[in-house]
Amino acid sequence: MTYESAAADDDGFAEYAVAAWPRLVRTAQLLTGDFHEAEDLVQTTLAKVYGRWRRVPRGEIDLYVRRSLINNNLSRIRRKRVVHLLTPVLPESLRHTSAGHAEAVEQRTSILEALADLTARQRAVMVLRYWEDLTELEIASVLNCSIGTVKTHARRGLAALRAHPRLATAAAPVLPPPLPAPSGARR
Repeated sequence: MTYESAAADDDGFAEYAVAAWPRLVRTAQLLTGDFHEAEDLVQTTLAKVYGRWRRVPRGEIDLYVRRSLINNNLSRIRRKRVVHLLTPVLPESLRHTSAGHAEAVEQRTSILEALADLTARQRAVMVLRYWEDLTELEIASVLNCSIGTVKTHARRGLAALRAHPRLATAAAPVLPPPLPAPSGARR
């Protein structure tokens, strides 16, 4: 089979994969905490999606790929095949000595460290809500759970992030302010 005939047989998968790659790697990096693991996770996810590409409804491609990415990450964590070796502080680069860059690197490191301390489901909700900007309904659909479960994970995840020592001492606020409890709500 030639490259041209293979490209014609993929029904737009190659174009989708090329266009979605940066967004998927960013999301996966927030889920895994490591760029190289993120690329591996996205590559594995896209390989699995390719096998079912013709059966994926065209209107739900993004939902299907996000769900696959989250599920593959959860499976990876459950199997514990990969040991997370995150350094507490990123090494300073000699060419980036401006204070603004150092603060941005420190802030990003703090956020990634705090995300790494969350449970896998809380981390998935935080990433999908605040970095992918999905609604609670869309997150529930991706994670295949109820909206109430999404809200619970979001509330607990935000509370854990606010209480995290690295984020509590951060110079600039990086988390959304706490939401007031609805009147008459049970705790």
